[in-house]
Amino acid sequence: MQVRKKDTVVVTTGKEAGKRGEVIRVLPKDGRVFVAKVNQVKRHTRPSQKHPQGGIVEKEGGLHLSNVRVVCPKCDEGVRIRFRKLEDGSKIRVCASCGETLGNL
Repeated sequence: MQVRKKDTVVVTTGKEAGKRGEVIRVLPKDGRVFVAKVNQVKRHTRPSQKHPQGGIVEKEGGLHLSNVRVVCPKCDEGVRIRFRKLEDGSKIRVCASCGETLGNL
């Protein structure tokens, strides 16, 4: 999985193309990510303890993993990710264009 929670990503395709945001949820089994303030959808909800009045609630919809790229802090743009193994056997994510480390896997 190349994208993790709390990563900053940029959307590459679709109506939300070019928008940046922080990943708030990842569903690896479905290959989807949820990005804050991107792909807002409206849901009609019944009254509950969380939403006592009910009504229309806006929340983030999912995006497919192939439609987002991780933003490299050094390049400041969406980049492809490569994986590098360290001496101790752990894997880290690395920017494919500049080689900057993006965090552990």
